[in-house]
Amino acid sequence: MTLKIAFQGEPGAYSHQACHDARPDAEAVPCRTFEDVFAAVHDGSCDLGMLPVENSTYGRVADIHRLLPESGLHIIEEAFVRVHINLLAVPGAKLGDIRTAQSHTVLLGQCRSFLRAHDIQPVTGADTAGSAMHVAQEGNPAHAALASELAGEIYGLDVLARHIEDQDNNTTRFLIMTPELDLTRRGPGKMITSFVFQVRNIPAALYKAMGGFATNGVNMTKLESYMVGGSFTATQFYADIEGHPDDANVRRALDELGYFTSHLEILGVYPADPRRDETA
Repeated sequence: MTLKIAFQGEPGAYSHQACHDARPDAEAVPCRTFEDVFAAVHDGSCDLGMLPVENSTYGRVADIHRLLPESGLHIIEEAFVRVHINLLAVPGAKLGDIRTAQSHTVLLGQCRSFLRAHDIQPVTGADTAGSAMHVAQEGNPAHAALASELAGEIYGLDVLARHIEDQDNNTTRFLIMTPELDLTRRGPGKMITSFVFQVRNIPAALYKAMGGFATNGVNMTKLESYMVGGSFTATQFYADIEGHPDDANVRRALDELGYFTSHLEILGVYPADPRRDETA
């Protein structure tokens, strides 16, 4: 039985590329929204979910840290995907023919130098793969798309220029999700523990909660905050730390954190992607 992995977006999206890279033998299943990805995993129609959480150029993906704790899913793996942007056009078109290029506004902003150098006007599209599909359907040799090479293969477009992004280290971090929490140690390298928490309503609670990680030598690689319940005073935090909950120093730090929190939930324990250090 073929493993199925759900992602948000059209076929050829960078989330699709992440599925292809991380699980090349799995069937990638496109979903309209992040919530649809969660639903597909919960109802059993897909085994895994692939979620983008942050980009090295543009920061975190909007709403994803709010959605993760509510999803009921758990992180079993992370995947870092290098975002290579390509100029795609209908077969037979030449670079000199291109007058406009369509893509998601984020990708357009990452290719300003190339577009300016070739006098190509940017056109905002709903997403990257959808823009490639639109260019293929339109059939206009003067109109191109900025997307992945995978999108070009899927929609029958030619690659007129490869890797045209302004920054050569643009990378997106993805999380692979399942319904079950896996606390086993896996892989030869270090482990990452991800969790969410809400601090108690006492003075300096966050400062005191974070102190346990410093005094126990636990490296916290991410700390994000966002409001919950429509309140300006109710704040939830998302954190990634290096280590496993069974490590003595991690256990002590989490115990101390628990004293200053009203809610603490582990979202996943998983091996660090080897490419994590390359993006540091």
